[in-house]
Amino acid sequence: MFDEKIVEMILVGIKDTLYMTLVSTAFGYVLGLPLGIILNVTRKDGLKPNRVIYGIGDFICNIVRSVPFLILLILLIPFTRLVVGQSYGSTATIVPLVICAAPYIARVVEASLNEVDAGVIEAARAMGASNLQIILKVMLVEARVSLLNGVTITTGILLGYSAMSGTVGGGGLGDIAVRYGYYRWQTGIMIVTVLLLILIFQIIQHLGSGFARHIDHRKR
Repeated sequence: MFDEKIVEMILVGIKDTLYMTLVSTAFGYVLGLPLGIILNVTRKDGLKPNRVIYGIGDFICNIVRSVPFLILLILLIPFTRLVVGQSYGSTATIVPLVICAAPYIARVVEASLNEVDAGVIEAARAMGASNLQIILKVMLVEARVSLLNGVTITTGILLGYSAMSGTVGGGGLGDIAVRYGYYRWQTGIMIVTVLLLILIFQIIQHLGSGFARHIDHRKR
C-alpha cells in the first residue's frame, strides 16, 4: 500500500497542509489584528469609544463566525476563483481560510487587549502618551503572551479547517484522507494522515506554548 508514489503523495500533502495553515494564519492576522485593535479601542470603555464603528466591526465578526466553514468555503467559490483564478487546491483554500480566520483573530486580539491592566494604561496616559503610543507600546506589549497563545490556538484551528477543506478538493492531508480513506476504503492511508495531522498540531502547540513561556517575564 505504501509504495514510493503514496509516500511522495503524503509528503506533498504535508507540505500543502503547512502551506495552507501558515499562510492563512499570517494573512488572517494582517486583517484580524487591526480589526481586533479597533474593536478594543472603540468599545464602551475603550481608549476612544465609538458605538458606530464598534457596532459595524462586531456585526461583521458575528456574521462571519456564525457560518460553518464548509458552507463558507462553498459560498466563496466565485470570489476565490476571482482572486486566485481557481476554486480548488491548496492556494484556493487559503482565501476562505483567511476570511474565516480574520473575525476569530479579531475577537482573540480584542479579548487579549481587554486583559491589560487599566492602571498601566492610565499611567501611560498621565505621562502624555498618545492613543497610538498606548496601543503600540503599552497594550500590545503587555498582552504579548496572551496574543501569542492566541496565535497558537488560531493556527491549530486553521490546521483542522485546512484538513476539512479536503472534502471539496482543498488539497493537503485532508484531501488525501477523503480520497483514499473514504472513497477508496484504504483505511491505512487515512490513519496515517490523521496521525500526521495530530503530530503537526502537537508540534505547533508545543512550539507556541514554549515560546509564550519564554517571553512571559511574570513567571521569572
